[in-house]
Parts: sequence; structure tokens; C-alpha cells
Amino acid sequence: MNHAYSFKEISGEALALTGGKGASLCKMFGSGLNVPDGFVILASAFKDYQLKPEAKADIEKCLAALPDVPLAVRSSALAEDSAKTSFAGEFESVLDVCKDSIFAAIDRVAASASSERVSRYSAFHGLDVAHDMAVVVQIMIKAQISGVTFSADPITGSHVNMVGNYVFGAGESLVSGVANAYPFTISRLKARYSGDKTLAAYAKEMHKAVEKTEGIFGREMDIEWVIADKRLYIVQARPITTLETINYDTYEINQSLDGDALWTSNNVGEAIPGVMSPFAWSLLREMDLECQKVPGYYMFGNICGRTYSNISVTISAMRVLGFNVPRAKALISDAFGRVPDNLEIPVYPFKTGHLIKEMFVRALKSLKRMRDSKKQKAYYLEHTPVWYVQTLKDIEKAKSKEELQALWTGNVRPFLSALWYIWFGGAGSVTLISLRKKLAKMVGEGEANLLCSNFSGQGVLVSMQPMLGIEQVIKGKLSQAKYLEFYGHRSPNEFDPYYPYPADDPDYVDNQIKEYASLDLKPEELLERQRQEFQKAKARFAQKYPGKVKWLERRLLKVSEDANTRESLRNEFNKVFRVMRHLLLKIGEITALGDDVFMMYCFEIPCFLQGDTSMLKHLPDRRNSFERYQNLPAFPQFIRGRFNPQEWLNSANRRQDYYDPNAGTSSPSSEGIKGFAGAPGIVEGRVRVLHNFEEGKLFQKGEILVTTMTNIGWTPLFPKAAAIVTDLGAPLSHAAIVAREIGIPAVVGTGNATALLQTGDTVIVNGNTGMVTKS
Repeated sequence: MNHAYSFKEISGEALALTGGKGASLCKMFGSGLNVPDGFVILASAFKDYQLKPEAKADIEKCLAALPDVPLAVRSSALAEDSAKTSFAGEFESVLDVCKDSIFAAIDRVAASASSERVSRYSAFHGLDVAHDMAVVVQIMIKAQISGVTFSADPITGSHVNMVGNYVFGAGESLVSGVANAYPFTISRLKARYSGDKTLAAYAKEMHKAVEKTEGIFGREMDIEWVIADKRLYIVQARPITTLETINYDTYEINQSLDGDALWTSNNVGEAIPGVMSPFAWSLLREMDLECQKVPGYYMFGNICGRTYSNISVTISAMRVLGFNVPRAKALISDAFGRVPDNLEIPVYPFKTGHLIKEMFVRALKSLKRMRDSKKQKAYYLEHTPVWYVQTLKDIEKAKSKEELQALWTGNVRPFLSALWYIWFGGAGSVTLISLRKKLAKMVGEGEANLLCSNFSGQGVLVSMQPMLGIEQVIKGKLSQAKYLEFYGHRSPNEFDPYYPYPADDPDYVDNQIKEYASLDLKPEELLERQRQEFQKAKARFAQKYPGKVKWLERRLLKVSEDANTRESLRNEFNKVFRVMRHLLLKIGEITALGDDVFMMYCFEIPCFLQGDTSMLKHLPDRRNSFERYQNLPAFPQFIRGRFNPQEWLNSANRRQDYYDPNAGTSSPSSEGIKGFAGAPGIVEGRVRVLHNFEEGKLFQKGEILVTTMTNIGWTPLFPKAAAIVTDLGAPLSHAAIVAREIGIPAVVGTGNATALLQTGDTVIVNGNTGMVTKS
């Protein structure tokens, strides 16, 4: 390997020794961007920041290929211009260098790596004080205009505009602040320019160069440029460090930092209510990518360990398809909840033709996979229970890393992907959403929700079975072992294998039996009473709309079949996560890692089993981040823009329903706490606020359960409740569906009921109107 390479001749092997700046220049030059020509002296050419004698010939060869013009000599340390640190201005640069003085300039730049200011900067960022240094030599452009363009706003995170500023003359005056800078913006759509007219003529060219630079590096970039003789040159590009959202080494993660978006924990928060382990998050990200609908945009985000959905992606895509924002908000409300009126939804500048083409191509691929998966639905519904029992046995018998590797790559991981597509393709609830909305217009929210119950009329919903199963055990119709086999994988944190499942607790069923017996809980009686109320609602509908009876019967049959299919598929899908837990625990046992194995990412598991241990040094840092996130309270239901948990915690006006520093204040309704009408009925009772499922042992029969959200793991508590009130949720959320099935009033998606109510308060819950009022 040579010690110096021209930008056009650099090899892939040598690129690793060019440093951040050198690598970016070589990549951009090789991709056709207008980058001033030059060469890179590799880090291997230096020892103790001194140029090795044998490197001189390679440098002279590269130097001879350049014209006899002034040159710029700049640092390119291997740690420089990374996603985490920029070292901007810390290392030395020497400008206007003639060829005769080039080696003195190289020595000066290389020596700057050992300067005191670099050492201080490195120590502050927790980096090694010693730096491997490469050096860039490049044709010096005599700039008439110099500037910087950020491909996304580094302050707000918005991707709507490219933003920047410039000065007349050399760029050093911009960096030093000596000259006044002129700000400008260039919109992503149509490259609309706003700013001083001097730069307007170059806006479209810059827009193309910035988009091409983003494409080269696959991320948002901070780009330095100059204009000379009416030509635009790119002279440097580095990642925008303020938009870095993930440190894989430490599991420090906050995806609200990149992109101005409206996030919600509704819907996805039911599936993953707690803080995700690194393993669970990486698995969710892989599955998100497998079904990504909009290229480059993830539907799910991780904000300090908690799962959120990006509503801006959905709304922006719907706008391209012809829906305005209010209409799109209304359409998604049953699934994602009601967005507060004072919250603006940032809309992404999707290019219509490109997006529709990409979405169409991806949709065709996804639909094909889903159609193929649907054909296998019956097989997996029948086969997964057998697979579940057998695979748990196989894991228990495994004695070596090779056996565990085979189980992971040849069995468990592909089985999860297969079921993901089957569930994703067969779990739609559009028919229920449209029917419920239509019935609400015809007979009102309360009656509509009553008519959209009794899904168990086509066979008991799987989400109801853990609750009803205990009664079957008490009556001797089901053994404890079979109960755990059938339902022991359903829990409040069932999508995260880090957390134990009921089947992992040998006393779980006995404890449930004791509680049901002591409180005389009879869920089957609740179901029967609700079926009678459902029949009465149908009779009232028939009296009001006699010509619509057959239509209603057909639609109810369809949504009931869909609901049972959706719940059955999810039930089988969740079994894979308990299998994964036991596989990971077995890996931890055989390798002596213990439960630190959950601090690995899923893509690291096969590498580790094959002998790669490079990730082990990071596991303590990841656990520290994970446990720190667990000590934080639940975040707001809606989050707009860049969210800092500590600032939110310290805020005197902290809200649980939403976070948006730019939103106008909204006062609580004088009428009470408003949410969705989840399940019909009116009841007055005493509040019990539960902040997590572990507090469920405090819940007494006849109390009103007030909590952030519920999922199937909470179902055993429902027979004790007089009513349910949740912060998160919508008419299709777990709390609403199960409450409707067993006939107890529910108000869901209030946003901040847990903050406004306290245990011991007496309230009236009106499940017909979605109101909770203190009495």
C-alpha cells in the first residue's frame, strides 16, 4: 500500500486510513461532485506525528499530478468529522501553500494532533487523547463567496428546508465570525430560495449538490462550499452532529432529535408499554424496515427507550394521496388517538411522483409477501402451538453455542419474520374503523360502541381467554399446565423478551385462583350480561333502521371474523417472543453472560455465537442507559419536535398529554376530563391510579381503574373494575375492546387522567360521551 493517493485513485482498503475529511472528499470526488482536486496522505505515513521518510516519494508523485497553483493543507484525523464529534477548528490548517513549502505545511498540520486544545477537546468527549492523523492536500480555490449549508435544520431538526449562511471572501471569516454572515434557506421541494439575491442564481445547483451529498453518505450533512469564477465547489462535508440520534455502543437513543415530527405513544405503546431493552428495540427496528412504507422513513421511533409512532410520516404520505391534514387526522384517530387541536403536525416535503412510485413498488412487494403469507395463515395458526412447545424443549436440550446458533438462524428468527408478515397482512382493522364511524353517525357513540362489541359471539376473543381461562381452571375444565401453555406467554411486556412472562412464574396460576375465589370474580357472567345488552342494542337499531338489519348483520359478522383472526394471529406471533427469551437465557447460561445477553442487539447474536466478542465491552454502558431510562416516568402521549426528558421533568408546566414548546397553552375543560367513548355505560366510583402493572395488587374490586394504558397482560384485572380510564388509547385500543366485551364503562385516550386524578377521588365515568368528572 502506498502512503499517499490522489482523490481519483484511492482504493477501498486505503480509504480506512484517510480520516473523516479525507474519506468524505474522496467519496464526493469519486461520485462526480465538483470537489477541488487533491490527494490524501494516509495515517500510516506518520509515526509520532512525524512524516516517515519512505512516504516522501509517494507524496511527490501525487504533488506532480497537480497544477502549479496555491494549495490548502488540512488535517484529517481518523476521529475527525465523525457522527459524534467534528473537531471543527481544533486541528491546524495551512492555506495558500506553494509546492516548495508543502512538506513544512504537512509537518505543521500533523503536529497539531498533539496540541493542548486537541487534548482538552478529546478528553471532554471521552475520546483517546492520541490521534491517528491523515493529511489532505487540495487545490486552493480563491473564493468570492464562502458558505455552509446544512441539509436539515441543526436546531429544530426539520428536514423541510436546507439552511445555511455565507460571507463574501474566504470561509475563515465565516468560521471566526469576523464578517457578517448572510442567512438563506432552500426548500427541499422545488428548490425555492429565500435570502440575499446574490446567492439565488446558485440555489438549484446547490440543492442538487446537497441532495447528492446526502445520497453518498446516507444521512443529513453539514457541507462547506465556495463560489469562484461563477462555479460552485464543495470543499468539505461532515455529519450534522446535533441530529445524531443513536449511539449503538451505549444505547443512548433519542430519535426525536432528527426531524421535526409529531410522535405518539398511542397504539404502539400498548404493545410495548415499558422501556425497551436494546435487544427488543433492535428487533422492532428490523421488522419496521422489513415493512417500511415510505423509503428512508421509519414508522416507529425510540425516545429514550420508549416506543413512539411517527404520525408525520403517515399524514405526509396521506397528503400525497389526496387527503388534507384535518381529514387525515380524523381517519387515523381510531387507531392513534385524537391529536390536540393546538398541536401542529409537521408535514414532510415528499416528492409526489417519486413517493407514489416508491410506495407503489414497495406496496406491490409487500402485498405479494402478505398474500403469500395469508395463504399460509391457517397453517401457522395450527402449527405454531406445536412449534412453540417443541422449540422450548429444543432450547432446553441445547448444550453448545453451535446448537444455539442453529436454533437462532435456522428456526426462531426466520419463524418470527414469517409470522410478522402473516399478522401484519391479516391484522387489519379498517372494516371495524369504518363500521364504528358509520354507526356513530347513525346512533351515537355509545350505541355504536355497544354494537361493536360481542366479538366473542364468533368464538371467544383470544385477548379475553387469559381472564376466562382462570375460571376454567377453578371449575376443573383446564389444568394449570395447559393454562400456562395456552396463555402463559401473554403479559404486559410481551413484545420484549427481557421481561419475564406469567409462565415463568410457578406461583402465577395459584395466585390468580386465590384472588378470583376471594373476590368472587365470574367473568363468564359478565360476558353473558354484555351479550344481552348487545342484543338489546341490535333491537333498538332494528326499530330505528328496519331496512338496515341485514346490512348490519353482514358487517358485524365480517368485523367479528376479522377481530378473531387478528387476535388469534397476534397470540401466535407473541409466542415467538417467549421462545426468544428462553433462547437468550440459554445463551446467557452457556456463555456465562447471564441476562446481559439482552443488552445485545439482535443482529449481534449470531456474530457472538460464531466467536465475535467485540460487543461485550459495550454491554455495561448499554445497561446503564437502559436502567436510567427505566427510572424516568412515562413520557407525554404526543411529542412534537426535539424532546429533552430532563428539561420536561424540570418544567413547571409539565404536561402528560403532550409536549410541544411551540404550542399554545390549552386549559383543562371545566366540564371534566375528555377522552374517547371507549365502552358504553355510566358509573360512579372510587379511583385507583396504577402507574404500572406491578401496582395491580393494590387494586380493589369495584374501584375505577385509572392508568396510562392497558394491554392483554392487564386483562385479569378487568373483572374487578367498575370502569376503566386511560391516558392513551382510542376506540380500537385494548382497554376499549375488552371493556366493551365484558360490559364495563371505559373512557380512553384522555391524555392526562393519571396526572389529574388521585387514588381516592370519586368520579363519574361516562363511557357514552367519553367524559370523566369529579363528583
